[in-house]
Order: sequence, then C-alpha cells, then structure tokens
Amino acid sequence: MKQLFAIFGNPVSHSKSPLMHNLSFKGLGFDGCYARYLLEDGSTLKETFFDLKLKGINITVPHKEHAYNACDVLDPFAKKVGAVNTIVEKEGKLYGYNTDAPGFLKAISEFKAIKKVLFLGAGGTARSTSVILKEVGYEVTVINRSEGRLAYFKEEGFKTYTFEDFVSDTSSYDLIINMTSAGLEDDSLPTPKEILDRVIPPAKACVDVIYGKDTPFLKLSKSYGKATKDGSDMLLYQGIIAFEYFTDHAYTFDEIKTCMQKAFIL
Repeated sequence: MKQLFAIFGNPVSHSKSPLMHNLSFKGLGFDGCYARYLLEDGSTLKETFFDLKLKGINITVPHKEHAYNACDVLDPFAKKVGAVNTIVEKEGKLYGYNTDAPGFLKAISEFKAIKKVLFLGAGGTARSTSVILKEVGYEVTVINRSEGRLAYFKEEGFKTYTFEDFVSDTSSYDLIINMTSAGLEDDSLPTPKEILDRVIPPAKACVDVIYGKDTPFLKLSKSYGKATKDGSDMLLYQGIIAFEYFTDHAYTFDEIKTCMQKAFIL
C-alpha cells in the first residue's frame, strides 16, 4: 500500500522537497509518494494531516511552531529547541522531529578551524541550529534587527546584539551565516551593509540558508574573496534525515544521499 507524504508551508510552490523525496522513493524501491500542500492556517495542521491520510510531512515556514504543538510525542532535541520540521504518524499518534539543525551541522562541517560563528537573524532555524552548534563546541553570537526575538537566545546564554548596539562589538568571527530570508525575493541584505563590511573581511567563510540563488549577501561575501555556501547542502542533509524517519531507518544515509542529490542536478 502506497504511503503518502507531503510538505506543508506557505508559500510552498518553490519547494524542492517533493522532487528530493520522490527520487529517493523511486531509487530505493519504497512504495511512497510525496506532494506539496499549501497550508494557509497553521492551526489546522493536525486535522489536515489526518484528512489527507498522510504517513509523514515536512513543515516549512511559517508553520514550525504549529507543527510543534500538533505533535503527541516529541523527540528530545525537538522538544529542547521548540521547533519541529518533520512529523511521522505511528499508530494514530504524531511524532515530531527536527532535522534542520543536524542537517545544518553536517553542511558546515566541511569548513575547518571554525570556532566563532555569527548568526544574522533570530528566527526558528536560528533557534534550533544555535543549540546544536553550542552543544558541539561552537561559540555562537546572534544579531537581529529588533530586541524581541533575542530573548530566547539570551535565556540560553548566547551573546546577542541588535543592529544598533552591535557597534560595541569588537570580536571577529570565523563563519557568518545569513539566517533570514533577505535576498530571497529581492536585493536586500540581512543587516545594514556597514555591519557586513566589518564582519565579512576577517571571516573564513560565509553561508546563506537560502538555496539555489546567489543572494546579495553571498555576492558581497565573494567580493571579499570568501569561501561561500548556499543552503542546498543543508536542504539535502535535513531531507535525508527526514527520509530516514519516514522510512523507519530502512536505508543508510549514503544510500538515500545517492538518490536524493540528483534533485540538485535536474
């Protein structure tokens, strides 16, 4: 019996996830099908899941907190970071996981001698990723336009700044990461340019979570001769980890990767 999976989000039409998962189902001989679903109201996530008779979903913006609240059982890491991006149904109960953060960690592991990391932006991805990076020994600082979203990071013991008070920061950072959607639909930068002109030159590398686009942030980083990376690997790795949950770990990471990475060449 074919098992049905989907990605819930708004917008969702641009998502590469259906191609990634369907290529993997086909390549590995798993009887599954993965679709997109434009979910307008996040509070209906649970009933929509059961109405569509799904086995599992990925959740993208803006519904990750609704996804967290919809789960009956939370993986310890998802519970810790308060964000869920993967849900699997088992015996009528919804199990929630976070694959963003471990996927992200794997993606940046190729940059060597990285200790101090600066996050531009304080959204959901930044929350889950900051926790896992801290756990493995990175020093993470978070800068955000407004004070409000920084409260969580302060409570967790991270150094935080708004754009205004960042002037007092004299540190240099090894890795700068754009955690915002700045540059996805327009030519905006994640912070005022004068901040980037200060932090990029001493950095070893710059990363953008946006995938498939040479964003203004990446262009600026390249103009300074920095190693750069877009969000494609993060998307791929979180997808592989989600697929492991969807198929109850029937396949190895590398088996899934061989099939799934074809989505980035097509």
